Amino acid sequence: MKHAARNEKSPGRGAGVSPVGRFAKTQRAAFDDGWEIHEQEPKIQTQVFADDTKTILSRNESPDIPFNISINPYRGCEHGCVYCFARPTHEYLELSAGLDFESRIFAKHRAAELLERELRRPRYVPETIALSGVTDIYQPVERRLKITRSLLEVFRQYRHPVALITKSRGVLRDADLLRDLAADDLVRVYISITTLDAGLARRMEPRAATPSARLEALSQLSAAGIKTGVMLAPQIPFVNDHEIEAILAAAREAGATTAGFITLRLPWSLKPVFSEWLTRHFSDRAEKVLNQLKAMHGGQEYKAEFFSRMRGAGPYAEMLAQRFAVAAKRNGFAPRHADMNNRLFRVPAEPMHSSDAQLRLF
Repeated sequence: MKHAARNEKSPGRGAGVSPVGRFAKTQRAAFDDGWEIHEQEPKIQTQVFADDTKTILSRNESPDIPFNISINPYRGCEHGCVYCFARPTHEYLELSAGLDFESRIFAKHRAAELLERELRRPRYVPETIALSGVTDIYQPVERRLKITRSLLEVFRQYRHPVALITKSRGVLRDADLLRDLAADDLVRVYISITTLDAGLARRMEPRAATPSARLEALSQLSAAGIKTGVMLAPQIPFVNDHEIEAILAAAREAGATTAGFITLRLPWSLKPVFSEWLTRHFSDRAEKVLNQLKAMHGGQEYKAEFFSRMRGAGPYAEMLAQRFAVAAKRNGFAPRHADMNNRLFRVPAEPMHSSDAQLRLF
């Protein structure tokens, strides 16, 4: 399969546009001043800002999401996955779902302290917490800030079950913590693999790990006794949907024991971001892709209805589900992992991360 050139307007980035957010108070538009001076677009640098959130646990009641509580250490994601359904969340910050989402990252530096505060509440009842579900917990900035690692240290200290999902080989850095948690059946790690084609991955997910690196992460984690799974997310009609069988076979060989998939979702301002990318890279089939998405969602590119928003409906959606089910069964994947152990939860005498505890030293 041939792929178009990389994003020449913003090298190393997924989005090629920055649509005005729904909640933006001002709008900007480029215009031709008549001078015919062609200036080179400046390289977009990643900026990291402090997120001073006061709470850390996000709760949901969605029946089609397999967890009730999640933690997102970061807002925005430098991986630049053009299809990311979380892009529109940046609009709440009066930023764009396009280039802003992947270049303006908000870090929750006090995440570990806030987590401990929740776990130490007298009426807290332990249940699996997911890291993260929205933006990647091992995106590049994590190498320096280590917020995800600080959270895992809390989960280990409190013997609390946690599930991770990432598309980064960076998860191997924390193998020591994960092995300790796995010894008491307190952790699951899910790796997202959209394609085995490195060229396609570079265009869909320009700053994420290569497909081979993700398979390597699966292999090393599984060999260390950590239960792993693979997520084929998202499946994009006529772009990567032909790889279902190959990805499942490769992931099973690498040690994954469960698998899942979702189809492309285009909520809110993700549609113009994805459409621009699609036209730039796949002009020969852009209209066909969007028409198929409409066919799966009752004539719209996206409908936010539980269950169908993840899989779509109609002949194409049913065909994808059948192919996935057959390939998963052939490769010996289990329907899901068994529930983790929540009986070992304990509250240490003193918190690991607490400004209150530090004050008591004086």
